[in-house]
Amino acid sequence: MSRTIANGCNVIGETAASCDVLGTIQRYWGFNTLRPLQDEAIQAGLAKRDSLVVMPTGGGKSLCYQVPPAIAQRTDIVVSPLIALMKDQVDSLRACGYPAAAIHSGLTPDERRAVEHGLLAGEFRLLFVSPERVLAPGFIALMQRARVGAFAIDEAHCISHWGHDFRPEYRQIATLKDRFPQASFHAYTATATEQVRNDIVRQLRLDNPAVLIGRFDRPNLVYRIIPRVDVDGQVLDVIRRHHKEAVIVYRISRKDTESTAAFLKASGVAAEAYHAGLSPDIRRRTQDRFAKEEIDVVVATVAFGMGIDRSNIRAVIHAGLPKSIEQYQQETGRAGRDGLEAECVLLYSAADYMKWEFLLSRSAQEMDTPQEILDAGLALLEQMRRFCATPRCRHRSLTEHFGQDYSSDNCKACDFCLGEIKGLADASVIAQKILSCVARVDQRFGVRHVADVLHGANTERIRGFGHDRLSTHGLMKDTPVKAIVNLVYQLVDQDILFRTPGDMPILKLNEASLDVMRGQRCVHLAEPKAAKVKRTSTQVQSWEGVDEALLKLLRARRKELAFESGVPPDVIFSDVSLRDMARIRPASKETFLHIYGVGRRKLRHFADTFLAVIDRHCEGTSLDRDVDVPPPDPTRAEDTTSAPPRQTGMMSAGKAKAFEMFAQGRSIEDVMETLNRKASTTAAYLADFIETTKPESIDTWVDAGTYAQVADAAEQTGTRFLKPIFDALDGQVPYETIRLVARHVEQQ
Repeated sequence: MSRTIANGCNVIGETAASCDVLGTIQRYWGFNTLRPLQDEAIQAGLAKRDSLVVMPTGGGKSLCYQVPPAIAQRTDIVVSPLIALMKDQVDSLRACGYPAAAIHSGLTPDERRAVEHGLLAGEFRLLFVSPERVLAPGFIALMQRARVGAFAIDEAHCISHWGHDFRPEYRQIATLKDRFPQASFHAYTATATEQVRNDIVRQLRLDNPAVLIGRFDRPNLVYRIIPRVDVDGQVLDVIRRHHKEAVIVYRISRKDTESTAAFLKASGVAAEAYHAGLSPDIRRRTQDRFAKEEIDVVVATVAFGMGIDRSNIRAVIHAGLPKSIEQYQQETGRAGRDGLEAECVLLYSAADYMKWEFLLSRSAQEMDTPQEILDAGLALLEQMRRFCATPRCRHRSLTEHFGQDYSSDNCKACDFCLGEIKGLADASVIAQKILSCVARVDQRFGVRHVADVLHGANTERIRGFGHDRLSTHGLMKDTPVKAIVNLVYQLVDQDILFRTPGDMPILKLNEASLDVMRGQRCVHLAEPKAAKVKRTSTQVQSWEGVDEALLKLLRARRKELAFESGVPPDVIFSDVSLRDMARIRPASKETFLHIYGVGRRKLRHFADTFLAVIDRHCEGTSLDRDVDVPPPDPTRAEDTTSAPPRQTGMMSAGKAKAFEMFAQGRSIEDVMETLNRKASTTAAYLADFIETTKPESIDTWVDAGTYAQVADAAEQTGTRFLKPIFDALDGQVPYETIRLVARHVEQQ
């Protein structure tokens, strides 16, 4: 029997979270707390008890297998499916001073021998290898000589044919249990239903494993599902919301991948295509350029992404339907891995569902795939279709799909809960027009032909069939053809129309069609265009107090250092760390250590250069430094090599006093004078006070006329940034006032 710990509770006691664990994560990664279930997973690793760990992307799975060998001073093996993923993880670990290496086909013979020698000498705590290599007889003998302590199997859903990335070679990993009886085995994945979890435990032959299931919900992700009409134009609209930020665009076919990439480049976007048909050198170069921030956008098939360890991807766009909710969760999970806000947009058309259904069936027939595996694939596809076609909270749908409860009535982070899904007021009448046209063409034509007739196209084909003389010709002449096509597919999705399978599908009426045509059934259709995109409270909060000009300078310096070191920029510091620097503006190494993600090695290697950037930016200005850094602890010796980093959410004594005074209705000027703070700092305190206490009115600090002005400008600009609002108001309202109103509006 396995022990299951659900709900993502993180209860850390003196025994569970030992000083060794906390000391290790402080030393290497600069963290002083553990995320939910990390401690339980680490303890299973230290006790050498088999485990299955299911955590969402960005939930901290890697730390669970990185900490135990560092504490136990042993060598563990990580089985990883892609070279790029191995390289990124090794680079990140080495940047923290952690002894890790990888063996893969990209190494020269001398490099491989050097790693093997280091393995036998006990120089590494972790060694990353592929599933094929870990099963090779020669490598098994090498691992036996090295007395490997444990095996961590990453992307473990590949073991199950109920998973979305089934790889048969993963199933052979269980044979290692016979060769390494003293080693423990630990499976890690971000997406696994109960069926997949049970399959993993069975296929890996895990012995009385600790089964640790984290929360599947990613509250920092904003999910949007939009009817697909003008695919390239819609993709470009999303990318423009993330100017100069990292974006992945997924398309189904190689041809569409190259077409969209070409369109984006012609539109001035730094984008490249990526698919399995390109040469390995081109794929590797594109992947490296994206990781190094030399390009902003990759347009790819599903061949791209698993090997990308870039933490600051701000948007993932699916311009085609994923084959399963698990695949969708995995791919959208590549956005916002740093915990900051990110957007996930799916451009949906039922045509993709039908295309996948046909391709899966044809492929199964050609490759003689067992019926069980085909049925599993079709069932996963149907779940994905229902997810897209059902208008309800996206966070709730995803969480419940993975067998967990979702308690919130409004996630405030999806198109449904933000009120962005706009229904057509005359949907039933539009449906009757479409169905009548299908009937008029004798149910003998496909979607595009019916749409052309309704739009009133004057083509040789339509004239040849005499369809230009039908009563339904031009019945929807004011609606673009692509929009009509989308509406037709919405009817197919709702089983109001039937589309035959095969290479040349045609539309057929059914009983539901007749009910609609007789006015006996109402129809709901989504308007085939996106409603105005709204900002979320997470977006506003994550930028609160960040000096955007300073952040730009810090990013530039990070990119220079990354180029000099030959590693991706987020290996130097994550975006979370840079925003923290631009918010706190540390003035010394002591306070630099309070920045998120600063451990001993990064303090030693990078503090001086980033402090220099901050010093130059703040020189000659009235900007506060060391904003909200907690006062020194007099019981702790001043040791900048071991001081714990700032704890997220900690409130300084000054800020707590400011909250108390604001609750009494005191003015900004009173608080400034009492606490000896500058106006910008006091205004930031007040903004946090508004967000925390959610007062009905802020008339005490902003008059009603100015409030209305700012609120209107914020709605018109539709941005999280203060400067566009400031510019829209012609500079007549101070930034501090804009920040207060924006924060209050977000709480309403």
